[in-house]
This record gives sequence, structure tokens and C-alpha cells, in this order.
Amino acid sequence: MNEKAHRYLTLFLTTLEISAFTFGGGYVIIPLMRKTFVGKLKWIEDGEMLDLAAIAQSSPGPIAVNAAILVGYKSGGVPGALLSILGAVLPPLVIISVISAFYQAFRSNRYVSLCMNAMSAGVAAVVIDVVISMVGDVLKMKRVLPVAMLIITFILVQFFNVNIMIMILVAGFVGYLDYLFSRRKAS
Repeated sequence: MNEKAHRYLTLFLTTLEISAFTFGGGYVIIPLMRKTFVGKLKWIEDGEMLDLAAIAQSSPGPIAVNAAILVGYKSGGVPGALLSILGAVLPPLVIISVISAFYQAFRSNRYVSLCMNAMSAGVAAVVIDVVISMVGDVLKMKRVLPVAMLIITFILVQFFNVNIMIMILVAGFVGYLDYLFSRRKAS
């Protein structure tokens, strides 16, 4: 098997495995992708993964699929993106299909309900870990603005009921101004 085919197979199997063994959506899949593609395979730099995660979160659609597309494209171009999509959506598609066939039995089962509640606690812990890790990465870059925007946005949305879409637009505008300012400063 040539190097390109091996890379595509690894990309597909890796996203398939990550997708098959994560529960809780995109916020859970991002640290696993980071660990694999940055730490283990070394196909992506840590800063790039942080950028890809931010783009995946701000793009429409499921974060896990968006992240898989971006990581796949970065690692293997268009074929890599397509294989990553397939690897990311195949496990949930199969699982949801099986669950839907037996929905009535699952819906009223006390043990399934308890298991789902326990998994929710684990998902919350992973999401908190992702937030702390990403804030740590931003702080390592010695950039105060993104952390300040995170805190301000959280306060405005959580305590003052500011519409999240407004905050996304404001954050995008502030980020663009920061980009222009840093670009001008570098010239």
C-alpha cells in the first residue's frame, strides 16, 4: 500500500474509531482528535488544531462533522475530507438506526435511563476539560483579547440574556479588527 492510500485509510479508521467511541457530540470529539492528530500522528500543529476547532464550532452543522471535515481536508485534501465525513457519520448513523428500531424498549428501560444520566455527567466533565485546555492554549499564546471575549460573552449571555447571535457577530467583528491591527503592526 502506498503512502497516500495508507494515510487515507488511517484517516478514515481514526475518525471512525473516534466517532464510534465518543458520546456527547462535538465538544467531546475535539480533544480526542487533538490527541490523535496532533499528539499521536503529528499531522497537525497544536495551534492549527485550535483554529480548526474554532472554525468547526462557528460553522453551521454538527461540530463533530465540521471538525472531521476540517481535519480530513488538512490531512488529506478533498479525499481526506470525504473519508473523514464518512468515518464521523457512520457510527452514529448505525447506532441511531438500531436504537430507532428498538425505541419503545429503550425508552422505558430504567437501566438505559440511568446509564444515559451517568454518561451526561461524563460528557459535562469532558466539555469542561476542553474549555480549560483551549483557554490554556490561548493563554500560552499570550493573547488576552480572546480570553477577555470569552469571559465577557459568557457573562452577557448567561446573566444579561444577550442573544448569542449578536455575541457571535460582535466577536467576529472584534476578531477581524484584531487581525487588521496585528497585521498592520507586523508591517
